Amino acid sequence: MENKSLLKRFLVWRLKHLNHKQFIYVLSIIIGLISGLIAVIIKNSVFFIEEFLTTRIQVNWNNYLYFFYPLIGVTLVYLFLKYILKKPGNRGFVSILYSISKRNSIMRWHQMFSPIISSALTVGFGGSVGLEAPTAVSGSAIGSRLSKLLHLNYKSKTLLIGCAVAGTIAAIFKAPIAAIIFAIEVIMLDLTMASLIPLLLASVSAVMTSRFFLGTDVLLPVSIQGGFELKDLGLYVGLGLLAGFTSVYFYHCYTFITSKFKRIKKRFWKILLGGSIIGVLVYLFPPLFGEGYEFINKLTSGNSAKIIENNQNLLLFLIGLFLLKVIATSATIGAGGVGGIFAPVLFMGASLGVIFSKSLAFLGLNNLSESHFALVGMAALMAGVMHAPLTAIFLIAEITSGYQLFIPLMISASIAYITSTYFVPHSVFTMQLAKRGDLVTHHKDKAILSRIKLEKIMEKDLSLVNPAMTLGEFVKVVANSKRNIFPVVDNENTFLGIVAMDDVRGIMFDQSLYQSETVATMMRAPLGVLSTHNTMEEVTAILKDTGAWNLPVLKKGKYVGYISKSKLFSVYRRHLLEVSED
Repeated sequence: MENKSLLKRFLVWRLKHLNHKQFIYVLSIIIGLISGLIAVIIKNSVFFIEEFLTTRIQVNWNNYLYFFYPLIGVTLVYLFLKYILKKPGNRGFVSILYSISKRNSIMRWHQMFSPIISSALTVGFGGSVGLEAPTAVSGSAIGSRLSKLLHLNYKSKTLLIGCAVAGTIAAIFKAPIAAIIFAIEVIMLDLTMASLIPLLLASVSAVMTSRFFLGTDVLLPVSIQGGFELKDLGLYVGLGLLAGFTSVYFYHCYTFITSKFKRIKKRFWKILLGGSIIGVLVYLFPPLFGEGYEFINKLTSGNSAKIIENNQNLLLFLIGLFLLKVIATSATIGAGGVGGIFAPVLFMGASLGVIFSKSLAFLGLNNLSESHFALVGMAALMAGVMHAPLTAIFLIAEITSGYQLFIPLMISASIAYITSTYFVPHSVFTMQLAKRGDLVTHHKDKAILSRIKLEKIMEKDLSLVNPAMTLGEFVKVVANSKRNIFPVVDNENTFLGIVAMDDVRGIMFDQSLYQSETVATMMRAPLGVLSTHNTMEEVTAILKDTGAWNLPVLKKGKYVGYISKSKLFSVYRRHLLEVSED
């Protein structure tokens, strides 16, 4: 009670001293600080675990332990989620997008801390995934729960989630501009000054927090030597095309492997299979261990020769890493590990760029900068896989502290994005939501429809009638009804048709027909029917195609309710006002 009283007094004070816009500015700074702190905690946790496993455990057969580490990590994650948290694992950016589209931007309470623990265990023990998504989920959950506590509207809650995502990316990469663009491309519905300023504040505060705890060290320290030359234009076009097709490979490989793991019912076999796959791959290709940023730094700095001792096999080794990274990532997630695809995409992109440049050198095109192609490859593959071309361009531009590669970044990222979207319309972390019709998009109409739940607008106050009912009995039902449509169902609630007032108005008062006429003879089929499985986009399309004002909703042939255009339009207008108000 005391806590509620304090909160109430704070809210009253806020209303007196801060307007809504000012309050959002303050909250965005707080969310940025929290996101930065979460990024620091996760990174340090993973660093501690990796250091303990790789340096402090001194045994002669230490290399063989790499086979068991991922298996142990996935097992620990399972035990934590199953017996301590007793909640399902994190789904990365999918969970954020789902909360925005279907949960009124309210995330689950345990997501404030569970991704920190589960992702640290996964990556620390060698799981081949990234930490960006879990960090974003944790920060977004805090922003979401804080907005709920403060009774903010849907648009404000969504904005603070976007601030958390921007803060996460800004803190990890120390790239605030790219972080803002990522939040806009992936999370935000529209861009206005009302949303841009909070994103700026959150990104800056997150970067400052990261600098305070970690200093000026950056995740990807790159120094660009030289710049873009016009003669290399065709090469970057080719790299963009290659990255586009690689994105398609990533998508299909990831979806295939994760879908196969979903079919395994026994958790024990999932963990054993996934852990074994990761263990074998990590043992044979050590750079697959964890996020892989150390490996990426070698490629982007032009030190690829230091990866293996025998430089003659370097190209084959890089090709192996490039092809197997997505398999290791998919197996990690399929086995129950917690992490994202951000780091694996950068890993594969850098590998692709170096492989491309070395292949050209083998063909006689020398004096090509491996570093340049590695960086452009990262941007191109990010654009293709994540469908975030602007983020990809500005991220690489920011981490390189210059814009010497801006033109090749734009060329390769654009071509990769166009190529990828031609074959795959959705990114890896939006495909599941898109298939279910739960994806929130930048298209405002579709975004609003995705928020409307069929069961919430379904009307159930219509009077049901039986086909054996006489006209006289039907008239009595009409007298007690406020509606002009009467669904016809049998004794098992199977939908048979409807009786509309317009169809029977001419005979309703003819008492001579009260015993001879039955509902069975008066009913007709509706213009169309809806299913509980229909998305709201499908519902609106059916209403439009049929021209009906009301349609019944069925579940396995059983009647469950009615949908009316008037109710749908009313709810739509309310949601439109919520997302449009500043």
